[in-house]
Amino acid sequence: MKTAIHPKYFPKAKVTCACGAEFVVGSTVESFAVEICSQCHPFYTGNEKVLDTAGRVDRFKKRREAGKAAPTKKSK
Repeated sequence: MKTAIHPKYFPKAKVTCACGAEFVVGSTVESFAVEICSQCHPFYTGNEKVLDTAGRVDRFKKRREAGKAAPTKKSK
């Protein structure tokens, strides 16, 4: 390994999430903030949290329901 070309490594870098959770990781930055973590991400929590300001999710759900209700065509 060459000397003086690698960044300093912080084995106990502090990560702060927007939800308030804090945890320690190894990084080249001493501390940093993230918007989402495993404690607030819907995949890990099982809760659906939708931030929809334009109604796009509602329109998508309507189209999906309409597609389920529409009869399927059989090919000849």
